[in-house]
Amino acid sequence: MVKSCPCVTMATLPHFTHLTLLYLCFVALLLKVQSIDLIKSKSEQNRMEHHTDLYQSEDFIIRRGQTFQMWITLSRPFNPSTDKLHLNLKIGSVPTVSKGTHIIIPLVDELRDDRWEAAVVKQDDKKIKLSVNSLPTAVIGRYQLTVQTNCPNGQAVSTHEPANDIYILFNPWCEDDSVFMDSEDERKEYVLNDVGTIYYGTSQQIGQRTWNYGQFDEGILAACLFVLEKSGTPPSGWGDPVNVARIISAMVNSVDDHGVLEGNWSGNYSAGTSPTFWSGSVEILKEYHKYIGSPIKYGQCWVFAGVVTTVLRCLGIPCRTVTNFSSAHDTDVSLTTDVYLDENLDPLDHLNTDSVWNFHVWNDCWMARPDLPPGMGGWQAVDATPQETSQGTFCCGPASLMAIRNGQVYLKHDSAFVFAEVNSDKIYWQRNTDGTFSQIHSEKKIMGHFISTKAVGSNERNDITHLYKHPEGTEEERIAVESACRYGTKAEAYSSPTAEDVSIEVTMDGIGPQMGGDANLTISLKNSSSEARTVVLHSQVAVMYYTGVHKSTVRKDKTDVAILPSESKILEWSLEYEDYKDQLVDQAALMLTLSGRVKETQQVLATQFSFRLRTPDLNIKPIGKAMVGEKMAVEISFTNPLPRVLKGVMIHVEGLGLLTARTISCGDIGSRASVSMTEHFIPSLPGPRKLLASLDCKQLTQVHGVADITVQDKSNGAR
Repeated sequence: MVKSCPCVTMATLPHFTHLTLLYLCFVALLLKVQSIDLIKSKSEQNRMEHHTDLYQSEDFIIRRGQTFQMWITLSRPFNPSTDKLHLNLKIGSVPTVSKGTHIIIPLVDELRDDRWEAAVVKQDDKKIKLSVNSLPTAVIGRYQLTVQTNCPNGQAVSTHEPANDIYILFNPWCEDDSVFMDSEDERKEYVLNDVGTIYYGTSQQIGQRTWNYGQFDEGILAACLFVLEKSGTPPSGWGDPVNVARIISAMVNSVDDHGVLEGNWSGNYSAGTSPTFWSGSVEILKEYHKYIGSPIKYGQCWVFAGVVTTVLRCLGIPCRTVTNFSSAHDTDVSLTTDVYLDENLDPLDHLNTDSVWNFHVWNDCWMARPDLPPGMGGWQAVDATPQETSQGTFCCGPASLMAIRNGQVYLKHDSAFVFAEVNSDKIYWQRNTDGTFSQIHSEKKIMGHFISTKAVGSNERNDITHLYKHPEGTEEERIAVESACRYGTKAEAYSSPTAEDVSIEVTMDGIGPQMGGDANLTISLKNSSSEARTVVLHSQVAVMYYTGVHKSTVRKDKTDVAILPSESKILEWSLEYEDYKDQLVDQAALMLTLSGRVKETQQVLATQFSFRLRTPDLNIKPIGKAMVGEKMAVEISFTNPLPRVLKGVMIHVEGLGLLTARTISCGDIGSRASVSMTEHFIPSLPGPRKLLASLDCKQLTQVHGVADITVQDKSNGAR
């Protein structure tokens, strides 16, 4: 007897049971989703075909503009004549069909290109296999998936399961995607390579360091999408790579949007990590995500650029890290680099706000530019280092390299700023007695030397200067400069050149001076006239931040130089360690400024020469056999090049698939002393790997090393 419901009696029970049975029959006939299988294993069809099998994640990661497969298990067999089904994909807080953030994918008999559609390709009792087509212009990001079913008995919608979320990325393998790149070798380098090389130093002394991009590391895709979300930009714009690259340019620095990295060029990094200490992007992005968008301390240009490469490659946009040597920073949109001198030809530091960085690192990313005139697609410059604002935000680019090369600085985004970095003239102005300034000299081949990136498929340096500018001194290059400067604030600076019969040049032998030693340079003065000349030559050497910002003057000299007709006179210039030892900052950069006047003709001479003091390497020597899951070791050794004690030395070690980032405290290292240490770890991934190490202390930075380690798979090694 049923006692819990007073309205049900023995007389009404048969009727109650009949209604219940009818309801149960109705529910049984309703078509419902019981489970979804996205076939998302790294070794299965979807991720292999979509080139996402390298992501260290069990999430369903695919690329847009390409079909994918999925199984749906239903409550009963699917009847195409009476049953209907469609998929719902939603992204963002307010998914909207008209904005492409709510996608309704209908079931059709046959798939067609350029539309979201699904078709049943196999049926096995209650299970159906769908082939789903995606748009090559789809918004990228993390979508929530649900399935809606309809039948004569009603409709049902599956419950959203986070495990079934779909991550959609840009697709450089799809011809209809605006990031399409037709070279497989270039796709392997600029999308799939998770380790690279970043160049630094000066044009005379190019150094390099290995950088772990780690775009496939566990948690990095989630961190990159978090950066997009943190930008506060609407997801409806995330299908346009021009927009996404610009967002990432803004978000990788922390100025005005609490982005990933806080820049610091002060030399004091006690509140965070020294920029030279980082050797990869993984730790930075994971920390930023872990602390819910609290900027990581600290970064400088190569760190910003390394992180941008990681984020864009992770999202599917081909990207490379680029270094420009002798890189101008134009602060007044003149498209010239201006140097102001007083009546005695001494620099006026308070007016010299333009600067020339020994090197500056930014990024190129690959995409079509339908927003620009034809021919402007391909490589685009993007710079996340916060230098100047663009439309009110500290970001830069994407700027078409073709526009930069031809001086078309009016084309968006920020072509004028990048043009000045690589091809501005340096113009010297002297103060007159009435306070005005007159142009006294110009140098035309100063900016944009040896623009460098890692070569495709090798560890060689690839010089891409020709992509940014025509050969120096050619008619095409001069036309580009003069065309660009018509849009600057000092267009009047371009007048007919004056005759000059004395020239000056600074050169350096070999690979240059080493930290802890004396610096020796050669000054060459050439008199091409048939008469004697006397030059009053002023020299000043200063310690510089690599950004070209003056820190302190180390030494000043003045000398009279007599040059015979048609003579080339050589002056040996030397700077002793004792002169600079207490003044150095990061990158150990110095600049020699020479200015002078020829007494007989009043011709003005002026030039600047940047050089750096080379630092030693960290030597890394693998010990034992490298095999997945088995302990191995490396020996790290270093010799202090300075005649002074290094205090509080720290060594940072990391390697994708070898060991997670760790920091080793080494204490103090004596003058000219050598140290070595052994570090143990267990490799987790097979194949060729790179172990990176960097050293940091107050007295010495920019010391690093790399070791190539080939890790064998345990199963292969056992054979």
